[in-house]
Amino acid sequence: MQLTAIMETCLYVNDLAAAIPFYEKVLGLPCVQQEISRHAFFQCGSQMLLLFLPEVSSAGSSDVPPHGSRGPGHVAFHIEPGKLTHWQQHLEKNGVLIEQHVQWPHGGNSLYFRDPAGNSLELVSTDVWKLDQANHGA
Repeated sequence: MQLTAIMETCLYVNDLAAAIPFYEKVLGLPCVQQEISRHAFFQCGSQMLLLFLPEVSSAGSSDVPPHGSRGPGHVAFHIEPGKLTHWQQHLEKNGVLIEQHVQWPHGGNSLYFRDPAGNSLELVSTDVWKLDQANHGA
């Protein structure tokens, strides 16, 4: 038996009304479901990014076990090799501050920035981890 992919990833936000347009308009992720008082779900390639209000998801008032987190989380999004400069310009044009640009010693680059809730987001190509494109769900 072997796990083959991460199907969904969760981040916790304090304001879905601010987070939804950021993920839709700035990052270009389609929102496939939202309940503004609890969550928003976005499709990213063949995976899902789930945003939850932690005070609601940790209360245990749904069909799944309670879950939540405090403090900034982290998610790295795959981008095509050679597109880092394009993304940096796009983010800056949309008022997103680039927190850090890292050139990794073993190859590849990453851009780090924050979402409206303070979560650490990263844009990176597969050359950082030496993953082939078929295995990361793009």
